[in-house]
Amino acid sequence: MSSALANHILGVAASGEKALGVFVTSGFPTPAETLSILNAIDEGGADFIELGMPFSDPLAEGLPIQHSSKVALKAGITMKQTLETARKFTAGSKTPLVLMGYANPIVKYGLSNFFRDARSSGVQGVILPDVLPEQDSPFLLAARENGVDLINLIAPTTPEERIRFIDSISTGFVYAVSVTGVTGSDLGSKKPIQTYLKRAAEILGHNPLLVGFGIRSHADVVEMAEHTQGAIVGSALVAVIDALWEDGSLSSLDRLKGVKSFVHELKYGISHG
Repeated sequence: MSSALANHILGVAASGEKALGVFVTSGFPTPAETLSILNAIDEGGADFIELGMPFSDPLAEGLPIQHSSKVALKAGITMKQTLETARKFTAGSKTPLVLMGYANPIVKYGLSNFFRDARSSGVQGVILPDVLPEQDSPFLLAARENGVDLINLIAPTTPEERIRFIDSISTGFVYAVSVTGVTGSDLGSKKPIQTYLKRAAEILGHNPLLVGFGIRSHADVVEMAEHTQGAIVGSALVAVIDALWEDGSLSSLDRLKGVKSFVHELKYGISHG
């Protein structure tokens, strides 16, 4: 089952590059600056962007993203604001935008309302780590009804039969969690991860495979994406944003240049001039 997002990722891979997905939390460091940060990530060369929907209990997130969610929620970020930011970004960019978050805020917003509004905001896909991938999932049905990819996750402990099933009901791509832990985890020995990713890539028949969690540099992207179409970086960028905005000597333009430069280095391995 192909989709525009899947075709985009496969197109990047066919050009000889690895697709780079970059995550940022909506409303962090302030709701007013999210759009500018998205544009800086886009200019840096990201092939698609994940916009995090802040939640008070993000089970799969490490400390940097937990912190960013707390800051955003304290600033009063709402789902409506996040979707409006998505709309403004996609109106000016062809780079695919994916939302990542948790079930509770979506249920509160209303399942049908959320996927309808996500689609009208130009969102191509949604990643929900705490929603089990099942054929009759109301999340999956609502996503399909509104033409939004529901991107599911696999882990090193996921059995082969389960990987096949997840591939069969997913669209956009399958998200391979590199380690059994939270975002930003230390990758440790990469050999077992490579074995797992090679096995998963051989099993998948419907979707591109991307790897995330613990990827911090261009070298990590290249190494971890050996058997996948690309990689996703989140916690490392969130930490960079935190440091840039904590530095009172920097102007808003300098901070955005810092974001752009970091993303460019993730993608190409050289700093952006």
